[in-house]
Amino acid sequence: MASDKKTPVVLCWHMHQPSYQDMRTDKFLFPWVYLHTIKDYSDMAAHLEANPDARAVVNFAPILLEQIETYLIQIERWRHGAGAIGDPLLSALVAGDLPDPGTPGFLGLMEKSLRANQERIISRFPAYAQLAELAEVYRQKPELQRYISRRFLSDLLVWYHLGWMGESIRRESHCIQSLQEKGHHFSMDDRLALLNVIFEVLSGIGPRYRHLAEKGQVELSVSPYTHAMLPLLIDLGSAREAMPDIDLPEHASYPQGEARARWQLQQAKTVFHRFFGVDPAGCWASEGGLSQATLKLLDAEHFRWTASGDSVVHNSLNLARKDNPNGVDAGIHQPFTFGDASTAVFFRDDGLSDLIGFTYADWHARDAVGDLVHHMENIAGQGDGKPGQVISVIMDGENAWEYYPENGFHFLNELYRVLAHHPRLRLATYEALAAQPETAATHLPHLVAGSWIYGTFSTWIGDPDKNRAWDLLCEAKLHFDRVMDNGSLNTEQKQAALRQLAICEGSDWFWWFGDYNPAQIVSDFEHLFRRHLVNLYELIQYQPPPSVFQKLSQGSGEPTRSGTMRPGHETDPQA
Repeated sequence: MASDKKTPVVLCWHMHQPSYQDMRTDKFLFPWVYLHTIKDYSDMAAHLEANPDARAVVNFAPILLEQIETYLIQIERWRHGAGAIGDPLLSALVAGDLPDPGTPGFLGLMEKSLRANQERIISRFPAYAQLAELAEVYRQKPELQRYISRRFLSDLLVWYHLGWMGESIRRESHCIQSLQEKGHHFSMDDRLALLNVIFEVLSGIGPRYRHLAEKGQVELSVSPYTHAMLPLLIDLGSAREAMPDIDLPEHASYPQGEARARWQLQQAKTVFHRFFGVDPAGCWASEGGLSQATLKLLDAEHFRWTASGDSVVHNSLNLARKDNPNGVDAGIHQPFTFGDASTAVFFRDDGLSDLIGFTYADWHARDAVGDLVHHMENIAGQGDGKPGQVISVIMDGENAWEYYPENGFHFLNELYRVLAHHPRLRLATYEALAAQPETAATHLPHLVAGSWIYGTFSTWIGDPDKNRAWDLLCEAKLHFDRVMDNGSLNTEQKQAALRQLAICEGSDWFWWFGDYNPAQIVSDFEHLFRRHLVNLYELIQYQPPPSVFQKLSQGSGEPTRSGTMRPGHETDPQA
């Protein structure tokens, strides 16, 4: 077949949010799960549905899938008068009584309804921009707050959700179009209609991606259950493979970390199967975090492929060349195996992926895609038809599009259109490539532990704030283990505590600690991490130590894209 001579290109989109839900109250402390679902996860499905010749890998963190499900359950119960919607913003959207103007509750909702990209979301809609201008007046002149109308807040809440709506929904939903045209003075019927659209989008995510997978257009893969950084769970010291001088936490290791890493993978497969009805062939280990011990676990759990950033393979190649200077000649655009593990490892082309994440948002879509594909053609040409060659673009499926016009609508449609019909490139999936005999993997004796960011774990460990967080988690795990062994909890209590522990193990908390991150986001995640730890102590019926209530990190930086994304090769701010 002619297509067999084309160079495979894999677009791997990773869908992930940590647990924003307080498991003790069932309330969501932040709205990012449902907002990214209506904006990004829905749009990413729509682009593939609109381009049936396209192929992609879509990776889901199980804790994200479970939270989408929880939103659906809460909305349905609220509709039947059997419970509340546990998200303050979504609940306020359809609340009969909003807080009194000028009160902390009112002002809190006002501020939350303005947490959106100023240029691409707020300023795009004149009515939303006008409300944002009024909010700024109220901030600067508190004495005017007594004159604010509740109508201001209800309209702002509607526009917040309209602004976050996915572009595909905006173009297809008559309800959304009608609300945008109305612009202001939204009635309760309007607000309920908007909630119905949100519910329909949330409820469609699982079935839509399952259908794309059944058609063979998408390969669905999974991350560890709560997006935990497995190499560090297994061995905190693995951080020193790429950074020998990095400072580590006082605790030498995470207690029974290998067993926890195995549990994270097994639970991930259980949740994945419940949502999609199949077992995943691949695992995007959280943030591409890999080590030789992690590969051993992935192999034992029958994952056929995983992936990471190209700095990890460069470090591993350099190590192999030290032992055998003339024996290793390989580039990043091919699969590898390491040591005794048979799981194939693919590597992200950080340069191509970072162009999408940090450069093309301000380009015309056709120019951006033309430039990207030109780089891919050059890579394919250098490979000269070498068997096993594959170009990997791996990115978050949500954060980049906030900075593109119309949520990346034109860029993504053009990207799929061009690559689906390119004479020298073909869109592929990792599962299909791993199954082909000609995709022979290059073997190296050892994978140097690291992540897709800088090829190290410095984003999650080494900074004093991050290390303190690890010490808090290690201490909580020691108490957890003792309680689990002493028989004081029943089966239901143990299961609740086990899930809460898993949430505390998520990688996101450690990502955000450090002064180089923005103060507001650091505060949000620092508070949430400590809340999860307190919940864990309460579930195991053990008094939390005072250290859990002490602030961990402040934050004062202004990283690119607010720190939600990081380039793979940029200078490490902690190095």
